[in-house]
Amino acid sequence: MPIIMAPVDQEVRIVRIIADEKTKKHLENLGITLNSTVTVLSVQSGGVILKVKDGRLALDASLSRKIFIA
Repeated sequence: MPIIMAPVDQEVRIVRIIADEKTKKHLENLGITLNSTVTVLSVQSGGVILKVKDGRLALDASLSRKIFIA
């Protein structure tokens, strides 16, 4: 399911990213890679705020629909 449907305050594992190579590389540099775990802190208007390692990251609605979790 897309990360925008993830329950808040729960750790989830990223299983698929549907994006072009440039976007995938950018996400990888931010710590969002396949099989990595993130915690969803907030979901509002399709945008998502994630806890990735020790930092927070905000994703807009279009990008958050391209990241799938298990």
